[in-house]
Amino acid sequence: MNVNIMRKTLLLVLLFAFFIVNAYSQVAYDGKKSTITIGNKIEYYIDSSSSKTLSDIQQNKHFIIPTANVPDFGMLKAPLWLKIRIKNTSDVPILMLEFDQSLLLHIDFYYLVNGKYEVNKSGELYPFKSRLINYHKFVYQLNIPVDSEAIYYARIVSSHEMQMPVFLGKKDTIQESNLIKNIFFGIFFGIILVMFFYNLFIYFVVKDSIYLYYVLYILVVGLVQATIEGYSFQYLWPNNSFLATRSFFLLTAFVNITGLEFVRRFLNTKEFTPRLDKISYFLYSVYAIAIALTLAGSFYISYQILQAFAGLISIYMLTISVTIARKGYRPAKFFIIAWIPLISGIIIWILKDVNVFPYNVFTNYSIAFGSALEVILLSFALADKINIFKAEKEKSQEETVKALKENERIVREQNVILEQKVEERTHELNESLEDLKEAQSQLVESEKMASLGQLTAGIAHEINNPINFVTSNINPLKRDVEMILDAMTVIENVSQSDSSAEAKRKQIDDYNEEVDFDYLVVEIKHLIKGIHEGASRTAEIVKGLKIFSRLDEDDLKRADLNEGLESTMVIANNLLNNRIKVITDYNELPLVECYAGKLNQVFLNIISNAIYAITKRFGDKEGGEIKISTGVDEENVIITIADNGTGMSEQTMKKIFEPFFTTKEVGEGTGLGMSIAYNTIKKHNGQILVNSELNKGTEFILKIPVVFDTKIA
Repeated sequence: MNVNIMRKTLLLVLLFAFFIVNAYSQVAYDGKKSTITIGNKIEYYIDSSSSKTLSDIQQNKHFIIPTANVPDFGMLKAPLWLKIRIKNTSDVPILMLEFDQSLLLHIDFYYLVNGKYEVNKSGELYPFKSRLINYHKFVYQLNIPVDSEAIYYARIVSSHEMQMPVFLGKKDTIQESNLIKNIFFGIFFGIILVMFFYNLFIYFVVKDSIYLYYVLYILVVGLVQATIEGYSFQYLWPNNSFLATRSFFLLTAFVNITGLEFVRRFLNTKEFTPRLDKISYFLYSVYAIAIALTLAGSFYISYQILQAFAGLISIYMLTISVTIARKGYRPAKFFIIAWIPLISGIIIWILKDVNVFPYNVFTNYSIAFGSALEVILLSFALADKINIFKAEKEKSQEETVKALKENERIVREQNVILEQKVEERTHELNESLEDLKEAQSQLVESEKMASLGQLTAGIAHEINNPINFVTSNINPLKRDVEMILDAMTVIENVSQSDSSAEAKRKQIDDYNEEVDFDYLVVEIKHLIKGIHEGASRTAEIVKGLKIFSRLDEDDLKRADLNEGLESTMVIANNLLNNRIKVITDYNELPLVECYAGKLNQVFLNIISNAIYAITKRFGDKEGGEIKISTGVDEENVIITIADNGTGMSEQTMKKIFEPFFTTKEVGEGTGLGMSIAYNTIKKHNGQILVNSELNKGTEFILKIPVVFDTKIA
């Protein structure tokens, strides 16, 4: 009893599993979407023995369901069987099934007629008219009554990789979709034809062989795309199975050969890259082998060779063009630009194959569109090259004639005056060198005087406030001291009078109350404190001035760069106008062996430029910031001075250290400040780096070695 129960249970499980598998692999078409992709709803089986018949396949239980909407079966030597179970829940009994693939050796499509399977055999091994529907892809009409189900089988053999988009839909929608695809391809092929005849016409006019090679390349590009889409078989050789099965391989080899030969002549690779040019002969031999294998019928080996070298030849052409472009040859730059659309189309095609991009008209024709744009851009590049050649040739002829006549005259004259000119030029050069040295010294002194003027103005402004505080307290203090002296006289007179002690105390208290003696004492202390603070501030400013100026700047000394920065900010404080916020982050630094005064001058130049840039951006408004930070690594003290001013463009950054270059208005700068700063840092064997962005600000990074290397300096 238990055994019977187990058998029944097992049978139910198997039936349920069978039902689930078949339900999952069934295509249910309800007509809501006019055309659907059913790649992940079909089942496939690879017949490794190549001997299975339809009856064998019907009994086969090892079908696999693809996971992708557009399954990619790769390159198969064995036949591929497809099982398609369709349930029609739409309102029409006639549906269309399309295999969106044209390069198939043969496809046997099995369909039911009066309860029995009939087969249609078509593909490249058969005449084109063997197809049930006259179309370059494989399309079949399905007669499935409404609310009925039918199973179809297809046995497929291909000499290429098989990415198999399978579509199901109503007849009119499938035809409309195919019409759109035909229009897209028609646009592509129209561009190819226009470029072909345009460049052919130019070849007959100018008789330049480059145009002939380009015309051949355009022709083969168009034929390759037409063959991939199946148009060549349909219109050019519909009854020739020899060409139908071999055209893709032959044309692919020819497009690489003609393209490579055109590139060699267009870019003149023999002259610019002779070593790389020799590789082309090896590539020609490889494609010759592929052609021979194709003609012999070894499709699989030929396909593997073409596939292996497809990427290699693209990289080779790109390497040649980039190498020649770097040498300044303008046609190479045009060639690179022309290749961008084709490479983009190939990338989109690959991403479509791996299901990153959806399978649609655009992704399916991405290589065709890329090829069309490449052909157009190369035509422009070729026209530009011819114009260059013509202009250079005409110019060269004119210059040659002029040069011959001019050289005759110059040679005669130069023999007479050469020695005299050499003497004059030598004398002038010596004078120019002396003048240059004198001008350089004057300009450096001028920059120093400008900085001295800025220094004097800063010190005058900084000292003026505390000195005013001292002088404003002197008169009140003098007055209060005189009142103290008067009080002492009054007290002395009271003490010498004959009045009683109590009367004297009363007189003194009355006088204290009259002059408010207690407040007088408090006021004197306050005034003395203010004078003391003003004097101390003045002393600090003088100390900062001493640190900044470094009268011993011509001597190499150990100095604290934090002190130098602080003293510089004392000098520059008057330029801030209480509008610009200064944020400092001073870390503990080792003493640096340096010319401290010269480094302080560098700090002042950078900070002054920062204040100028902030003022340019913010005007009288607040919001400007200067951030100063210091740090140290293993060998250097690092000082960073950053602002949020106007910033600089890349062109300006490249020139800021050049003498006499300035972005300031006329009269606002000499253009020597940053040049002197650069030379000063270099003298210390350090580095000065700059980062800047327009309308965001500028950052200077100074790296100064802790120990000064006198050998390098």
